[in-house]
Amino acid sequence: MSDIDLRSDTVTLPTADMLRAMTSAPLGDDVFGDDPTVNRLEETAAERMGKEAALFVASGTMGNLLGLLVSAGPGQEVIADADSHLFLNEAAGAAMVGGIQIRQVRTERGVLSPTQVLAALRPTDDDHQPLSAAVMIENTHNWHGGVAWSLQDLQRLSETARSNGLAVHLDGARIFNAAIATGADVRAIAQYSDTVSFCLSKGLCCPVGSILCGPAETIRQARRWRKMLGGGMRQAGVLAAAGLVALQTMAGRLADDHQNARSLAEGLAEVAGIDCDLSRVQTNIVYFRLKNMDAARFVAACCEQGLLGGAYGTDLVRFVTHYGISPADIQRALAICREALRG
Repeated sequence: MSDIDLRSDTVTLPTADMLRAMTSAPLGDDVFGDDPTVNRLEETAAERMGKEAALFVASGTMGNLLGLLVSAGPGQEVIADADSHLFLNEAAGAAMVGGIQIRQVRTERGVLSPTQVLAALRPTDDDHQPLSAAVMIENTHNWHGGVAWSLQDLQRLSETARSNGLAVHLDGARIFNAAIATGADVRAIAQYSDTVSFCLSKGLCCPVGSILCGPAETIRQARRWRKMLGGGMRQAGVLAAAGLVALQTMAGRLADDHQNARSLAEGLAEVAGIDCDLSRVQTNIVYFRLKNMDAARFVAACCEQGLLGGAYGTDLVRFVTHYGISPADIQRALAICREALRG
C-alpha cells in the first residue's frame, strides 16, 4: 500500500494530460521571447488575473521576490504579517537581494486590517526611519491554516494602502484555493493588488513554476530582475505546457481537496489528545495541536504506518490535502493518527 503524503500540495505529480502536452509543446528561446508556449501561458495567466502582463518564474519564492523588487527599493520597507511565508520561509531574499526591510505586523488570522497598516506606516518627515513602500498580502495564508481573505477585507486594505502611496503585492500561491473558498473569481481577488504571484506547482499539480502578473511596465522590470537572478530559462515551454493544462483543467477540482481537508479536520477534532480549530479549515490545509505527545514523535509514528505530515515546534502538526488524495485515504489517515497516539 502506497504512502499517504500530506506534507504539502507541492508533492503533487503532473497529470497524464500535462505529460502529453510537455512532450509536444512548440518551443523557442524564452530569454529572446521566442518560446510560443511560454508566451501563451503568460498571456493566459495575465487575462485570468485581469492584469496587463505576466512572467513565468521558477517558483513562488521567486515570484514574491520579484513582486517586492518592483514595488520597493533599498532602504525601504514592506508591511507584512509576522507569520507570512515572505518573512518566515523565503530566506530573507528581499533583504539580501533588494535591501528591503520587512515590517512585521502580528495578526490573529493572517488578515491585515487597515488600522494595522496605518499604525505600521513610517512617517515621511523622520530621517531616522525607513520609508514605507508596499504592503504584502498572503491569500490563502499558510501559517494561519489556509485562511482565505474576504473580498471586503481585500478592498479595505487595498484602498488604505493605495491612498497612502503604498503598492500592494499579493502572494497568491494558493489564490485558486481562495477563489473556491470565497466563491469569488480569481480576477476579483487580484483586482485589489498591483502585482500578484501564484503557484502552478501546488494544488494545480504542475512539476515546476509560478506566475507573476501586473502592469506591463512593472512586469518588464520584473523580467530584468529575473534575468539578474539567473531565472532566464531557455526552452521553458516544456514546463509552461503543463501550466496551460493546469489553468484549463485543475482549478475547479480544488473543491475536492477542501472537502477532504474538512473531513480530515472534523475527524481529528473528535480524537482525544488533539486540538483542531475547525474555524480555520477553509481550504486544503489542516493544522492541529497535540495535547500530550511531541509533534516530531507523532509524525514519526505516523510515517512508520505510511502517513506523511509535518511537525512544527513541540506540538503543532500540519496536513495538506491535494490531487491524488481520496476520501478513503482520509479515513485511513485518521485511523493511523489514532493508532499513533495510542502508541
